[in-house]
Amino acid sequence: MALTIPTLREGSLTLRPIRARDARALERELIDNRSWLRPWEATNPRGALVFDVRASIRSLLNNAKDGGGLPFIIECDGELAGQLNVSSITYGSLSSASIGYWVSQRFAGRGLTPGSVALATDHCFRELGLHRMEICIRPENRASLRVVAKLGFRFEGLRRRYIHIDGDWRDHFCFALVAEELPQGVLHRWRNGQVPPGLGEPDAAAWAAAETPGLSGDSTGHTVP
Repeated sequence: MALTIPTLREGSLTLRPIRARDARALERELIDNRSWLRPWEATNPRGALVFDVRASIRSLLNNAKDGGGLPFIIECDGELAGQLNVSSITYGSLSSASIGYWVSQRFAGRGLTPGSVALATDHCFRELGLHRMEICIRPENRASLRVVAKLGFRFEGLRRRYIHIDGDWRDHFCFALVAEELPQGVLHRWRNGQVPPGLGEPDAAAWAAAETPGLSGDSTGHTVP
């Protein structure tokens, strides 16, 4: 089932469908933000990834045609600010999806990421009829951890060496929401200060396990999936 990628707005924030003609601007943004984004980018455990933005956009749009994802551009006042991708969409008895995102460094701290995640999650619950939305985040990615805490995504546990990120298999914390938890919507609950405290905070045992040297996959011991 092909999915229609909507345009979603709140104030200066717009989530719109990614387009083939975004390739040049998107590539420039990714290059300008290399040091900012590299620690959270998925990598290929079998070799180097090819940096091909056009091919990536084609793949995302083909996945949307197959019903598996919703690829968005994040804009602030009409300026390209990042990407958000709803992926692994499944229906039936699971009815779930996961979210990945990135925002350019110059837009950090302006509420674009939680706003984008909230808009996308509300759309998936209300329009697609999905039941569960998931976000997985590296323990080191404190900025993304603040996003799920703001929105009240529940902490569900540690996934050991879950995704190959920045050259190695990395642990991820898992967070999720289910539709019946917030009939008023994610965006409304956040904007109205109704998020219960502590929902998005990993417990002490999870932090200890993720920080155990030799187990986390991080020798010092986020991303668009």
